[in-house]
Amino acid sequence: MKKPLLYLFIFSVLMNVFTYMYFTKKSKFEDSRIENLQKNALSRKDSLEHLNAKLADADYFSLANDEKAQDYLIERVKVSNVDQMMSAAKDSILSLNASPKGNILVQYDPVNGTNFLINKVRFLNHRWIICDFSDGSLWGEVLLKYFVNANGSFSFEVAETVIYPN
Repeated sequence: MKKPLLYLFIFSVLMNVFTYMYFTKKSKFEDSRIENLQKNALSRKDSLEHLNAKLADADYFSLANDEKAQDYLIERVKVSNVDQMMSAAKDSILSLNASPKGNILVQYDPVNGTNFLINKVRFLNHRWIICDFSDGSLWGEVLLKYFVNANGSFSFEVAETVIYPN
């Protein structure tokens, strides 16, 4: 009777040792995994903060973020909603693409029979707009001065145009 009890005792001690080792290693593994995830989350948080700072810097010249320019439009020009005004002005600029000679705000003649059309519009402040244009092979930018007329329409003056060489 002593031999089976001895074997049972040795078996239970071995099981306890193996169980202890398993849970100790599992705990260390989980701790290292949590530490790695925290480092990863911290680095991503830093990256996100860096990207947000770059975005804020890139949007510095933007009517959407310029309260002084928005106040000017609301108080002096009597614009009721700046976002709607921006959308209407953008639509007005892009509607000029329908002209048979291309957009009249782009002061370059068609090259290879293809008209220049405005693709993107960005409002810098209450007076300036920058637009990207292309004909499919050549690209450029045009700086516009814009005015909101009393009847709500817009008038545009071309301040400067640049085209990039191939």
